[in-house]
Amino acid sequence: MEEIAWIRERSSPYSPFLIILITIISTLLAGAGANFHRDVDITWGHDHANISDDGRLLTLTLDRLSGAGFQSKKAYLFGKFDVEMKLPPGNSAGIVTTFYLTTAEKHEEIDLEFLGNLTDDPYTLHTNVYTHEVGHREQEFSLWFDPRTEFHKYTILWNPLTIIVFVDDVPVRVFNNREAVGVPYPNTQPMRIKASIWNGEKWATRGGLVKTDWNAAPFTASYRNLRIHTMADSVGRRRQRWPMTQGLDKSGKKLLRWVRRTHMLYNYCHDPRRHPRECRHFVDV
Repeated sequence: MEEIAWIRERSSPYSPFLIILITIISTLLAGAGANFHRDVDITWGHDHANISDDGRLLTLTLDRLSGAGFQSKKAYLFGKFDVEMKLPPGNSAGIVTTFYLTTAEKHEEIDLEFLGNLTDDPYTLHTNVYTHEVGHREQEFSLWFDPRTEFHKYTILWNPLTIIVFVDDVPVRVFNNREAVGVPYPNTQPMRIKASIWNGEKWATRGGLVKTDWNAAPFTASYRNLRIHTMADSVGRRRQRWPMTQGLDKSGKKLLRWVRRTHMLYNYCHDPRRHPRECRHFVDV
């Protein structure tokens, strides 16, 4: 991350060299991926989901009849969860593609939703954190690349101290544990990994003004290199303690400030219509 920060300070925010370097570093740091045959269940839209490449690739497809989704066989209390995704190309207005963690009972969730758009317009990354059955903690971002043309890595780090969302190892969102000042934090219920593609035309694109063009269907999202790192267990069957204490170093904080300055589209803490009480206590949401 020090190398990434050094180049960031000397490069344009949209430097192709920078993006290529981050992608290479992400690949080198990655461990062995999960096997989708072994580690996930298709939960709905079974005939719209396909696992191939000896379990290394999973695709979900949406058409007029159905979308599809999957979830991890296991639930995890804390960990670092990576996946590489390639989003549906072309006119994807109204389409929602997801990767998230969620509980089975009392609703808590760490949510990444990719909101489609008209051809040549960028996707929006919509994030949210639900604690004690309450969400409304949305932050939205534009991406500095086209997520439809190739795979990119998306990461949720969740430990007792913090939640961090990364895109190609660049932090885009932080939600720290502030239970000491009365802000609920998800730390008692295990969560499963879930992913899906579905029709969100009522709200996903420009507040629902742009509807899904079914003439462009089917819409297909691809997932690969799912990696699960936890203290108790990991896909590689290696015990790992580092996810439980990982946070952002100085370089990571610089990258986070860059994302907020150049790519943040919406922050619930800055919404004058809402004034969330919790936002008075900290600025890392």
